[in-house]
Amino acid sequence: MPLQPPPRDDAGNVTPHNHEGIQANDGVIRRVSEQQIVMDEKAGGRRLSSMAFKASTGENAGMSVDLQQEIEQAGLDARTYVTTPRWTGSLRFEAGSLRSEGFVVGFDPLPDNPYHGEVWGSFSKDKQKRLRQICEWFVPIDGVAIG
Repeated sequence: MPLQPPPRDDAGNVTPHNHEGIQANDGVIRRVSEQQIVMDEKAGGRRLSSMAFKASTGENAGMSVDLQQEIEQAGLDARTYVTTPRWTGSLRFEAGSLRSEGFVVGFDPLPDNPYHGEVWGSFSKDKQKRLRQICEWFVPIDGVAIG
C-alpha cells in the first residue's frame, strides 16, 4: 500500500515527521557519489567522507534517502533504482535503527523520485560516527570503506 502524503508547511515544504507508514525494519537507502569519498592514509585507502552522513541545506532539510519498501512495492529492483552514473554506490539503514539514534524518518516524494524520503535530526560528529556504525553497504563501491 502506498504511503499517505506527508505533512507540509504553508509554503508546501514537507515538514520533519516520523511517517507512520515507514516500519522499523524498512530499508532506508542513502545514495553515495564519488564526491563523498576521500583518501584516508590511516585506513590505507579510500573511505566515505562525513558528507555521506549529513543533511543537505535549505528549509526543513534532512539527509536525502530512498525508501526501499516503496521502491520494491512498485515492482522495481531497489539496487538498480538507486544506482546511476552519479550515484555509484549506496548504504542501507533500518528505519528503527535511525529512530533509536534520535532521528526522524519521513516520506518526501519528489517529482522525479516518488520514493524519496528524508532523515531529520542532529548530524553532530558523534551522530555521524553512529550513522557509520549502523549502516551497511547496499550497493558497495570497490575499495571504499564505510568508516
